[in-house]
Order: sequence, then structure tokens, then C-alpha cells
Amino acid sequence: MYTLNCKGRLLVVDKPLVMGIMNTTPDSFYAGSRYQETDIVRQADRMIADGASLLDIGGQSTRPRSERVPVEEELRRVTGAIQAIHQRFPEVIISIDTFQSRVAAEAVAAGASIVNDVSAGSIDAAMIETVAALQVPYVLMHMKGTLETLHQLAVYDNITREVLDFFIQQVALCRKAGIKDIILDPGFGFGKNDQHNLALLKNLSALHMLRLPILVGLSRKRTIWKTLGITADEALNGTTVINTLSLLNGAHILRVHDVKEAMETIKLWEAYKEA
Repeated sequence: MYTLNCKGRLLVVDKPLVMGIMNTTPDSFYAGSRYQETDIVRQADRMIADGASLLDIGGQSTRPRSERVPVEEELRRVTGAIQAIHQRFPEVIISIDTFQSRVAAEAVAAGASIVNDVSAGSIDAAMIETVAALQVPYVLMHMKGTLETLHQLAVYDNITREVLDFFIQQVALCRKAGIKDIILDPGFGFGKNDQHNLALLKNLSALHMLRLPILVGLSRKRTIWKTLGITADEALNGTTVINTLSLLNGAHILRVHDVKEAMETIKLWEAYKEA
């Protein structure tokens, strides 16, 4: 069991949780995750009703060949959405998906209580000290290279060992800075090809040695739809299979586009465990 202090509210991870993906971008890889400010509260209501414990709001696409937007534009996209959701659903835990420290700080001021950084502090040098000062949990994701070069650097001798070594180093850095609560995200698809993703998923339990909650974000990703010869729009069934494998291999949080189906997966997995 893990407990995360989210601005004074304890998030207890004693069973798998679901994080719903909410993008306020016009170009995220899956169109079904793109929400406008006018309907984001309604969509949040649906995800919460379906069982989401966390909502992850992002205003910057990290899909391949996406264009990075300025801080001011990212803030415009996320702060109003966070404020609206936090005001309507003060009990829900909101995560800000950003690699920019100013966005992280202003999003937390607006109502977010977790920072989810795909770069693990490598893009914005001020991010780790900012999160430490904010005293909120930090999702630490493995990414090889930068968002511009990561797909050119998808080469590993042993991906599980390299990801584990990365986390050992970065967790120590975060602890030294004063970050108390850390969530590990192996970074599926970020500087990893399909075989890397599957090998890392198969050996996910190796990350348990760090005694930190593990977040898996493979929802509708390329590894699923390319393997099946379909599109991201058609990848719900494949996502359910991958989420099941994630739970069997020790995932604690599923970051998904489809909350209801992920909750059903968890319910069946729990029944299977207890049989």
C-alpha cells in the first residue's frame, strides 16, 4: 500500500487506480482524448462517474512530430480547465501533465495536486526544485533523449535494466531536492519501439524493488494498434488486454482514455486474484 499527500488530501493506493486522460490540445494522437473548455467539466463528470480516481490534464501534445507550444499558450489551455473541474469536483485529484515548471506551479495554484512530467526534469531544469517547493507528488517518467530525438535513440542493451538504473538515479535526485512522493512511469512509447515496450511490460515487476507506485500509460498507443493492424480509434479491446497484462505484472495506476473499461478490467482482475 502507498499513500500520496496531494496538498493535504491522502491518495491511498491499496488497489489499482485509474487516471483519466484529458487533453486540451488540438493535436493529441487520439482524437477521443481532446476536450474543449466548454465541455471539459461534463467529460470530467463522466470519467469520475465511471470510476476515475485521478484526472490528468495536459495542454501540450507529446505525440511524434508535434510542435511545442509556448508557456503562455499551454497555461491558457490548462488553467481554466483545472479551475473549472476543481470547483465542480473538489474531491477529485487532478494531475497536470507538463514538462514546464511555470505551468506546473500555476496549475497547482489552480487546483492540481500532482505534477506529471514526461521528461523527469530533463527539459526544464527548474522542474524538480519547483515540485519540491510545491510539496506535491511527482510522476517521474523515463524518456530517452528529447521529444525531438527520442525515436532516433530507441537502442538498448537491456531496456529493463536501463530504465531501472535511470529511476534509481532520478529518485535519488528527487529525494535530495525534497520531493517526498514519487510515482514511476516507465514511459511506454517514449524512445522505445514496440519490442521494447512489450519487453518492459513483461518485466514491469522489476521496478518493484524501488518500492514506489507504478503508473502504466499504454492506452490506445502505437504498440497496440500497429501490432493489431488497426487504428488508435479501434484499439480499445487491445488496450484492455494490455491493461490486464499491466495489472498482472504489478501496475498500480492505469492512465487511460476509457475509464469505464479500465475499471471493469480491474474488477475482473481482483476477482481473478481472489478466486
